[in-house]
Amino acid sequence: MIICRTKEALRTEIKTKKAEGKSIGFVPTMGYLHEGHLHLVEQARAEHDVVVLSIFVNPLQFGPNEDLDRYPRDFERDERLAMEAGVDLVFYPTVEEMYPDEPSLAIHVKKGTDVLCGASRPGHFDGVATVVLKLFNLVQPDDAYFGMKDAQQVAVIMNMVRDLNLDVRIVPCETVRETDGLAKSSRNVNLTAEERTEAPLLYQTLQEAKEIILTGEREADMVRAYLLKQYEDRLSGNVDYVELLSYPDLEPIKTIKGTVIIAVAYRYSAVRLIDNIVFTLNEG
Repeated sequence: MIICRTKEALRTEIKTKKAEGKSIGFVPTMGYLHEGHLHLVEQARAEHDVVVLSIFVNPLQFGPNEDLDRYPRDFERDERLAMEAGVDLVFYPTVEEMYPDEPSLAIHVKKGTDVLCGASRPGHFDGVATVVLKLFNLVQPDDAYFGMKDAQQVAVIMNMVRDLNLDVRIVPCETVRETDGLAKSSRNVNLTAEERTEAPLLYQTLQEAKEIILTGEREADMVRAYLLKQYEDRLSGNVDYVELLSYPDLEPIKTIKGTVIIAVAYRYSAVRLIDNIVFTLNEG
């Protein structure tokens, strides 16, 4: 497995692979790899000659009061897991390598950012779009793999690829979960023992809301009220948001129809968790 720490080294390796006619699958991450990341690698490995994985904690997508400094980092562990998973090339740059100078332009995401995580994290998806675009330009992948745990991020990136005519296919992959249903996340290590015990109720309650819809409820406000009440009664933290939106347009809805996302963000003492269910209501 090759480790590149500079853009120049990465470009050299990519040019070699491309010259050999090899296809490239790309998995961008912020490190502290878990089973969710490795599931993305597994899918990329099955479909491509070369699998590239990036590890970069991107400061542009963290707000001033968010957990940039607390975000877990362990490159030796990540290196071992990546090698075991069959990654061919790891791109592991420093912040200075990725952002060596004051930028002369800025990427601003205009749609799909004033809801869900974007509503409470102004500029977050600008930072996501910036780093993903830079990585796409460096890696030049055929396909890029993203987990649906952050379904809003997937939608934003898909829209960016469409709008900028990027030559890469976005492959959304289902959320990988613990046996009790909690979505895999690097941030789960920051949960207290009590919080970890109750956190699976986030997804369980989303499943209950989906079942309510499938059995006839069509008013989005009614479903949202149910979720808020259940989270208040069952969990010890605080709801950041509970939303029902069209997907992938991420538009507010009153009547539930077509493809929708039910999403929650929940704050515990030292961590913010997100989860969602995306499904299509087939009627008539």
